[in-house]
Amino acid sequence: MSVLHDFSYGRQVGSVTIQRQPIVHPDRSVFGYAVRAQVLDSSGVPEPDDRVENLVDAELGQLDLETLAGDRPLVLRATAGIFTGAIPLTRTGSGLLLEIPLTLAVRDDAVVRASTLRGAGQHLVLGDYSGTASQDALLPYVDHVKIDTARGADRIATLVERAHNVGVGVIGERADTRERIRLAREIGMDLLQGPMFERNHETTGRSFNAGELQCLELMQLLSADAIDQAAVVRMVGSDPELAIRVLHLVNSSTYGMRRRVDSVHQAVVLVGPQQLAALAMASLIDARPTTVGALWAVLTRAQTVRALAGSDAGYTVGLLSAVAAQQHYSADDLVSRTGVSDDIAQALRTGTGPYGPALSAVLAHEENDVEAVLATGFEPFDVAHTYLAAVPEALATASALAISSRG
Repeated sequence: MSVLHDFSYGRQVGSVTIQRQPIVHPDRSVFGYAVRAQVLDSSGVPEPDDRVENLVDAELGQLDLETLAGDRPLVLRATAGIFTGAIPLTRTGSGLLLEIPLTLAVRDDAVVRASTLRGAGQHLVLGDYSGTASQDALLPYVDHVKIDTARGADRIATLVERAHNVGVGVIGERADTRERIRLAREIGMDLLQGPMFERNHETTGRSFNAGELQCLELMQLLSADAIDQAAVVRMVGSDPELAIRVLHLVNSSTYGMRRRVDSVHQAVVLVGPQQLAALAMASLIDARPTTVGALWAVLTRAQTVRALAGSDAGYTVGLLSAVAAQQHYSADDLVSRTGVSDDIAQALRTGTGPYGPALSAVLAHEENDVEAVLATGFEPFDVAHTYLAAVPEALATASALAISSRG
């Protein structure tokens, strides 16, 4: 994800973008989040780092790193000021790893700086690793290297072996397609960086179990233009596990109730349709405290699509698209089982209709693809700010839902 701020220099007007992507283990559990700042000119082309580094430093200084990381480590791409110590690092409670890009690895003092940082207890990641002499000289001081998964398979294998031979872990960057993810796993990359969910995911074609069908039927009720509250209460009340989760959620500290709520009907009213939909999706992905990262991504997408589309139906689109990818459901199966409107179905199936462009813009944003965002008709600035604004609320909701799933 990224957030952009307008700036001017000379005759050019552009944006500073903060890009954030999850770094995951092969089982898709979240290791941490990678963050970097990039400056785009007025046409969306990245500016050379050395020309605009003061803008990058200013933007990084305004970030709430704790919000971006949650309870996971943050991998922050360094500027020259941070690398040399001229600009102090902001620590996070969950840990901070400093990424050394190629532009800094070639500095004459790179080894001295890396050694100093390492000696001070700073964990380091070597970005853009391609096996150059200057990068190899830094290998003794880093915990991980980043390798572009779009490189040829033979070259990737050579670089992975070189890193592993000296005890350094490997993060596969741009792991955003099925083929790249499969290649990274086969070659033995330790971690993957990219969107949380694949855009064109494989589908399993399996049948839905009773619990999943119950959740999807609840989504059908909640996606109606006029929600039948009595039917929603009956649906929740007929599923003991779902009823317990709703009661657990409404009685959690998130709601700050003075008295305990024991009525399912009252709990359903208090929770509201948006939280009920999120709870249904949490049940589908079997959300637990250890899987908050995935649920956080689902809810952030849903909230952003809703805001961009200007409709609560956008929330349903975001939820279903993310859960389809996470659970490897086909769009057709979800549309059939949830009975959603044709407008929602179009967005899920083809990215068209009134909500399709908003969904496509968010998907492109999650891939840090500014050109693809522009192609949807949305401004990257607007998409980025909307996404960033959704992050803290989505994390709070995901944490509450994951805890309630143990109820």
